[in-house]
Amino acid sequence: MSSTTSVTSCLERWRAGQTGALDSLLPLVYSELRALAGAQLNREQTGHTLGATALVHEAYVRLAERDKLDAKDRGHFFAIAARSMRQVLVDHARSRGRGKRGSGSAHVPLDLVENLVGERAADELIALDEALDRLALASPRAAAVVERRFFGGLSLEETAASLETSVKTIQRDWIQARAWLRKEIASDLGIDL
Repeated sequence: MSSTTSVTSCLERWRAGQTGALDSLLPLVYSELRALAGAQLNREQTGHTLGATALVHEAYVRLAERDKLDAKDRGHFFAIAARSMRQVLVDHARSRGRGKRGSGSAHVPLDLVENLVGERAADELIALDEALDRLALASPRAAAVVERRFFGGLSLEETAASLETSVKTIQRDWIQARAWLRKEIASDLGIDL
């Protein structure tokens, strides 16, 4: 049985709510999930406190908490996994934000802080998440394209297949969504374009 057939079979069982389906699926997709996590972390600051393995495991826990999954196919599963990873990264960035504003932590003199760039990266990720939520209200398909391409690492063709539309439409949505998000994020962060 090919890997794709096995993945499809596991997804069908998971969709039906069968226990153990996720446990059967994970070994089949683990290396791809780890590569996806690595790609997402490469967009983050250097020295991120989450590693690719930790990100995959956190996303797995969130997926496992669901009773069933409505993934139609392999590409759709990776889009859902990417969304789960996005949520882990955003939650992590938000918790860092709470930490930098105090939340009972010990005072650290500014001259001991080596790298404040990490805070900006966390702010940018939170701004992206909030802008993506606004985009989803205005254009759900464009937001889905960004999630699949940026967070899921899917190609234009894979994104088109998972959204059941043409590659040309996905290209157009991708270009427009990126421009819209760039403007929204800049506005949220107070940056002039």
